[in-house]
Amino acid sequence: MRWVTYRSSDGAERPGLLHDGRVHGLDGTLLELIESGLAAAAERALAEPVEVVDLADVRLAAPIPRPPSVRDFLSFEEHLRNALHALGRDKVPPVWFEQPVFYFSNPAAILGPDEEVPISPGCEAFDYEVEVAAVVGRAGSDLTPADAESHIAGYTIFCDWSARDVQQRESTAGLGPAKGKDGATSIGPVLVTPDELEPHRDGKGYRLAMRASVNGRELGGGTWADIHWSFGQMLAYASRGTRLLPGDVIGSGTVGTGCLLELSGLHGSQSYPWLRPGDVVTIEVEQLGELTGRIVAGPPVVPLS
Repeated sequence: MRWVTYRSSDGAERPGLLHDGRVHGLDGTLLELIESGLAAAAERALAEPVEVVDLADVRLAAPIPRPPSVRDFLSFEEHLRNALHALGRDKVPPVWFEQPVFYFSNPAAILGPDEEVPISPGCEAFDYEVEVAAVVGRAGSDLTPADAESHIAGYTIFCDWSARDVQQRESTAGLGPAKGKDGATSIGPVLVTPDELEPHRDGKGYRLAMRASVNGRELGGGTWADIHWSFGQMLAYASRGTRLLPGDVIGSGTVGTGCLLELSGLHGSQSYPWLRPGDVVTIEVEQLGELTGRIVAGPPVVPLS
């Protein structure tokens, strides 16, 4: 199944099932449908939809516009090694191989497809990140990796917009990421249930290409199959000693060469400059579609004194 959240002709946001290029809309929210069961919701969407509209005629929003929480992991080794190299460090911390690691992102800063992405205040090194995310479908705590897989409602594209200079400066205090990752996260355009991807299963991930382009120029990317920690392992770790909720968003971390920090470190900043207002970034993941954002100027820094 492929689900969307879209803006209907009356301006309201609705969940919808994609079927043969058309959106079968229902009342409520996609999160409510996840909580009550997507299989039953799909039957209702086909038999008794509120409306049926062509996909080309609707504007899509983030599938889960207001998630309860957002965690972003760091699960691709190539990205980690390249990022460390760009920052003048080459040794991967041993803990990375012992357990998945993550930070909390901002659930109040979720953007959908084709939305404007403001540059973080004071940032001169704005970056995209090519990721995928799992959306939690059932609550659970202290899950095993095998159990955690069954708690996934679906997958979507995830773009973690990053203020690299802000991030690097604040990290010297020993905490974070904080404001360097606080401004915006884009997700969408669709939520794809795990059964749709199963034919592409390869190891801990899926043999699906992940890539980015800026202003039509294709840049770096890789394959989901290169992931070091599976989503089952990530959800299991995230649930340790706490409770995951339906709608929680779990990001994979960036695929290798899936950001400008890596590419500029490998090939030079002149060939891979930071994002500027007017740039159009498109993240593409096979089977999940394309997610585009237009970069715009952000607000100025408000002084603290």
